[in-house]
Amino acid sequence: MARDRVHAALPDPPSQGEEENKEEKTFGNIFAELESVDLPLGTTLRSVYDDQPNAHKRFMEKLDARIRNHDREIEKMCNFHHQGFVDAITELLKVRADAEKLMGQVTDTNRRLQEAGREVTAQTEEVIRCRIQQRNMATTVEKLQLCIPVLEMYSKLKEQLESKRYYAALKTMEQLEKVYIPRVSQYRFCQIMAENLPRLREEIKEISMSDLKDFLESIRKHSDKVGETAMRQAQQHRTFNSAVAKQTSIGHYAKPVYSLNGRTHSHSPNGLLMDDDVVDEEEADEEVLTAQDLVDFSPVYRCLHIYTVLGDRETFENYYRKQRKKQARLVLQPQANMHETVEGYRRYFNQIVGFFVVEDHILHATQGLVTRAFTDELWNMALSKIIAVLRTHSSYCDDPDLVLELKNLIVIFADTLQGYSFPVNRLFDLLFEVRDQYNETLLKKWALVFREIFELDNYSPIPVETEEEYKLVISRFPFHDAEIEKQDFPKKLPMSQSVPQIYTQVKEFIYASLKFSESLHRSSTEIDDMLRKSTNLLLTRTLSTCLQNLIKKPHIGLTELVQIIINTTHLEQACRYLEEFITNITNVSPETVHTTRLYGLSTFKDARHAAEGEIYTKLNQKIDEFIQLADYEWGMAESDGRASGYLMDLINFLRSTFQVFTHLPGKVAQTACMSACKHLSTSLMQMLLDTELKQISMGAIQQFNLDVIQCELFASSDPVPGFQGDTLQLAFIDLRQLLDLFMVWDWSTYLADYGQPTSKYLRVNPATALALLEKMKDTSKKNNIFSQFRKNDRDKQKLIETVVKQLRSLVNGMSS
Repeated sequence: MARDRVHAALPDPPSQGEEENKEEKTFGNIFAELESVDLPLGTTLRSVYDDQPNAHKRFMEKLDARIRNHDREIEKMCNFHHQGFVDAITELLKVRADAEKLMGQVTDTNRRLQEAGREVTAQTEEVIRCRIQQRNMATTVEKLQLCIPVLEMYSKLKEQLESKRYYAALKTMEQLEKVYIPRVSQYRFCQIMAENLPRLREEIKEISMSDLKDFLESIRKHSDKVGETAMRQAQQHRTFNSAVAKQTSIGHYAKPVYSLNGRTHSHSPNGLLMDDDVVDEEEADEEVLTAQDLVDFSPVYRCLHIYTVLGDRETFENYYRKQRKKQARLVLQPQANMHETVEGYRRYFNQIVGFFVVEDHILHATQGLVTRAFTDELWNMALSKIIAVLRTHSSYCDDPDLVLELKNLIVIFADTLQGYSFPVNRLFDLLFEVRDQYNETLLKKWALVFREIFELDNYSPIPVETEEEYKLVISRFPFHDAEIEKQDFPKKLPMSQSVPQIYTQVKEFIYASLKFSESLHRSSTEIDDMLRKSTNLLLTRTLSTCLQNLIKKPHIGLTELVQIIINTTHLEQACRYLEEFITNITNVSPETVHTTRLYGLSTFKDARHAAEGEIYTKLNQKIDEFIQLADYEWGMAESDGRASGYLMDLINFLRSTFQVFTHLPGKVAQTACMSACKHLSTSLMQMLLDTELKQISMGAIQQFNLDVIQCELFASSDPVPGFQGDTLQLAFIDLRQLLDLFMVWDWSTYLADYGQPTSKYLRVNPATALALLEKMKDTSKKNNIFSQFRKNDRDKQKLIETVVKQLRSLVNGMSS
């Protein structure tokens, strides 16, 4: 087998051999390793395969010889010990017969002995049994007298546990452990009792802890009610203080609504405003409740006492604080739709107030269960979370009434917790952010109001039929004009209906902004500053944007733009009355150093400038529409003798338009008129020089000249008063000189005086004259194909070519 094993493990032999002595030594080492090592044989066998040829074959030969030697040695050893083995077997066979005989004798002797002592043994056992029973009875009586008190105390313990008298049970356990059980500790039932006592203590701990968990669950459910009660009491206290402050400040000033020193209001639990007398009646009818009236704190006291007796107070304190921290995090998690209604915010605040009212009661009613440091840590964590939640959810709110109610809730919430010595300054700082959000929602709301007012306005002066109507208008808007007041009824006020509406809405906005400032514990100066800043935002951003958008609307025509300019003028004049209005509300003198001024003047000026620019733009667009109707016959032989129809219509339109401008400030009307004339002149010049127009006849020039004459007559008719001399006619001077040059054909004068300040054709550019002359040269060539042999025509053609050359040289000289 060894040979087969080696043969199977060996791979093919190498092909080279070594010297005999070295080979003997190597194979000797390999055989030694094979005989001394069981596994693995891989390393040893690999050494057979070396670089020598026929090494495998010689190894196998040596291996067979060594195996034969071992077989001979084994055979010699077996032959040597065989005779001794045979002798030992023979001796054992002789002894077996004697052993069997001896065994029979011993068995017989044992049987006779057992029969002789059986009766004595029975009597002896009976005596022993009786004496043991007697001794056991005496011992039992003695031990029972020791055990009865222990059993009585244990029974008493069970009764106390069943009646939930856990503190007395703990005292009984203490007596059992220290007095009774040590007397009989050797008995099994006492050991069981002793082993049960720790379990009973754990059961008491678990039961008290279960009661504590029920308490924690209960206060989590009742925190809403506790907080609602606390906030209502704080609100009633604040209402009472406001009533006292109102009595002390009566006579300062009176405003119909929302006055700081006027009638105060309170918020009922459903969020509605309530008068003080109603609140007083409810206070008289409702009993004042505290947190202790609403919540049973006995489980906390009992559990704390039990854990203190058990020496595990620290564990209880840690558990209580850990659970309350978890509950605080749950309370601070708002509902996803909390920002949609004020009730969502109210429930959120009620739960938080209820939580901290309970903690404040625990702080003062127990010794060390919670500490001021712990409650301060909880409050700081909660305050950061509350501020983040309110900042996020208030940003979703676009209803100013809801934001205002949220502000009132935050104030009551802060006042409530401040009454329990929690710092709330950060909440009042948050109110400034909420105030900005409130102002933003107000601005959005008033943007819609302004937009609706502008959409419903007819942009015509307000007709006043009777004195009552006139007084009604001036009661809504501070308008005073001596000339209009002297006029008989019916009469018209210069502004449109939107002006008193805008003024009234700005005042309503101020009232709405003032509502947020109530109960913020701010001075009149700070409130005045807040009102002025929010009003400035309304004027400079909201109203300004609405005016700018209104002016840019395509359906707003020139008449509407004129009325808008008049309206903004009157609104600008009314800004000082708005400042007086704010001053009357806050009692802060406008001469105060830090008083913010209203920026309405710049707002209305910017809107007016935008309207003026839009007037210029629309007027030019209208002129372009008329110009597009022009249909000149540029190849006509001679003019029709009258101005073109489109131009007469344009002039009539301009006359009627400028009559509407009589209500505008003089410079606006003059600027619009000058802009229109310049645009008309530029458009006519562009028409002559249009690159698509290739040929122009002298008849067309004459017809064009008649149209320009009508423009000049319009300019000289003083369509808008205030122009000095021929200022308006100068808008057409470029056209006039160009047409005169071609009508008179005075090229010699033009070329001779070119560049002189006194030149008759100073405004005629050589490039312009060249472009127009090129169009006329092409026309002359076309009309004089068969008359080129006439001397006059040849001379005129030569003159044109000569002038063209000279004009080109002037143009080239200008470009170089």
